[in-house]
Amino acid sequence: MKTKVKITFLGGAKTVTGSKYLIEAFNTSILIDCGLFQGLKDLRQLNWNPLPIAVSKIETILLTHGHLDHVGYLPRLIKQGFNGKIIGTAPTLAIAEIILKDSAKIQEEEAKKANKEKYTKHQPALPFYTAKEVDQTVSKFEVQVEDKWIAINNHISYRFKYNGHIIGSTFIELDIEGKRFVFSGDIGRVNDYLLNDPKRPDQADYLFLESTYGNKLHPIEDIENKLTQIIKETINTRGNLIIPSFAVERLQMLMFILFKLYQKNKIPNIPIFVDSPMGNNVLEIFKRFPKWHKLSETDYNAMCKHINIIKSYADTWKTIDDPRSKIIIAGSGMVTGGRVLTYLQQLIDDASTTILLVGYQAEGTRGRLLKEGAHEIKFYGKYYPVKAAVLTIDSLSAHADQNGLLHWLSAIKNTPKTVYLIHGEPTAQNALRVKIKDTFNWYTCIPNLFETIEIEL
Repeated sequence: MKTKVKITFLGGAKTVTGSKYLIEAFNTSILIDCGLFQGLKDLRQLNWNPLPIAVSKIETILLTHGHLDHVGYLPRLIKQGFNGKIIGTAPTLAIAEIILKDSAKIQEEEAKKANKEKYTKHQPALPFYTAKEVDQTVSKFEVQVEDKWIAINNHISYRFKYNGHIIGSTFIELDIEGKRFVFSGDIGRVNDYLLNDPKRPDQADYLFLESTYGNKLHPIEDIENKLTQIIKETINTRGNLIIPSFAVERLQMLMFILFKLYQKNKIPNIPIFVDSPMGNNVLEIFKRFPKWHKLSETDYNAMCKHINIIKSYADTWKTIDDPRSKIIIAGSGMVTGGRVLTYLQQLIDDASTTILLVGYQAEGTRGRLLKEGAHEIKFYGKYYPVKAAVLTIDSLSAHADQNGLLHWLSAIKNTPKTVYLIHGEPTAQNALRVKIKDTFNWYTCIPNLFETIEIEL
């Protein structure tokens, strides 16, 4: 008797956020990732709707990595009746805990501020989830090692494989009755400053492939030289360089690059401030898991000593009031929340300020608006004119570009029955679909949000 595998795309379908993929087979329900929708308002509003599935029947959640768009929905899932295991590598679960706690704190603070200053339509404004609900979530975490097959039952096994996107990140291989289902997670890049090259799958019958940069090649640019020029111009104008940064990986990479530029005498001893409570915690993860990255203990300690790591909100204001030219690295990377909003609120209308965007900016985020040349930006219910210069460095992305994705695929020895393109905007997905067809002649499909497919084994 043939068995059917049902797969429902609960997020990360024709969008880069909200990754959630439900696999149902042999009376078992497994969720790959459990992410939050971010960016466009229509997407964000989906977060408040219960998932259109039997949540209580999900037994296991497997996490590719700890970013919010892959783990940020976990507390809500528990609220809807999930009571199973949440499994990931040790660094992934450590990152997920940090990110969820930080997210809950920001949501509670913003709800409190919105209610106090009455710029909310909701009476009252409520946090999406609370710190207490995050604690309940973390209690369900279960660490599993990388590169080892683990049986879920007699028919289904899984394996985590290093993929170099952030510390702890993996792609996931599922063996379902002898058929290989591969979920790429977010694929990293070769020759990264901090991480080892991604491992690649050698077999896939059904492949679920991220497509964030499916239509782009990262520019070949001298990052160190570009940063050096921007910093020198900041000093010449006696201004401030503000770098909104993702707290995981990007922030630590920027710290490392700036530290190396100083070591090489390419930049003077300009004050560098890192203002990201979550980023500070992630630094500790690098210390705890040295086998997951390339940063030596000597460089780690010297880098942390050279850079001013802000510990309190009071120090945020001291940094803003500091009259010296300086570099400020602060979360969040898409300018959706976090400490960077405080700096921009005070300095975005100053022509001597430079804002440097160094990562992907999703549709509907302030970062995307800045990148596209918005003349004003809204913070906390008020509009602020953008007089600061807005620059970008696109080549620091933690995602593989189109060539990187094709290289990752090229290790697969068999011909997959179907490649499903996920975690990408439609333009990127269509471009990658054509490229995969031309390069490998593989059948490729672009699923819709909440679509369910059935695969007969």
